[in-house]
Amino acid sequence: MTTDLSNSRIKTVTIAALVLLNVFFLIFIARDAAADARYELEAIENVCAVLRAGGVMINPDDIKTGGAIQTMRTSRALEAEEVIARAVLGPTEKTDHGVIFLYEDAERGWAEFASAGDFDIRLNEGIITNESGTLRTVEGLLREMNLESAEMTVTLDTDSRTETVTVLGAYREAKIFNCSIEFVFNGDSLQTIRGRFVAGIEPAEAGAGISHVSNALLGFLAEVRREEREDVTASRIFSIESGYRHRAGSFGEGVLAPSWLISTDAGNYIIDDATWEIWALS
Repeated sequence: MTTDLSNSRIKTVTIAALVLLNVFFLIFIARDAAADARYELEAIENVCAVLRAGGVMINPDDIKTGGAIQTMRTSRALEAEEVIARAVLGPTEKTDHGVIFLYEDAERGWAEFASAGDFDIRLNEGIITNESGTLRTVEGLLREMNLESAEMTVTLDTDSRTETVTVLGAYREAKIFNCSIEFVFNGDSLQTIRGRFVAGIEPAEAGAGISHVSNALLGFLAEVRREEREDVTASRIFSIESGYRHRAGSFGEGVLAPSWLISTDAGNYIIDDATWEIWALS
């Protein structure tokens, strides 16, 4: 009886010690996280002050820090092209024209795919309509095509009676800034699907993660202030967010490079996080 009681007390003390240890560990993590949050806030406030001193206004609340974004390798995936073609044309024959693959169906239309992920699909009138709503139709097609998207914008041209839905590509919810697809409706009939998609995505062997947002902002300011760089200009930054830029090779291989999208009063710019090259996004 005494032994059982002693064992019970030992178990109770052991459990209590473990609970206290866990509480201490959680407090330590919370304090560490709070210190990181303070450092992050200070870093952003400091870089905003530097930008304002350089003549570029920015609100710290408009800054989105980087996420779990790593350099990824891409390659041509013929299976993915076939899924896209079948989603709109149904079962059809594929013709090999070197780096170009062509799918044709006399009744429905044709689809052409290039090695870098660029493609063009033309549909005959009435094959696919927006009876259920334009956005709902596009969302359904994206699911059938097995394509991930980040956002959609709709453009109306009342003169030509065309409605264009532009879909920005994504990988694991991170935007691919220079990969988009257009769905063009003529009246209520889907006429054209064109753009670029990315497939065959794998981690790069020496892939680096994205750096701190302050590096991108300071690099952007340096380009704005550089007199010989007339194509990069801004007096106000509306937002900055992390994502990818697709760099395509000649034979289907490519890279999803961690990048930043900066939206300004003079336009949108992509900054490569590794090379710090800047491109205006049309």
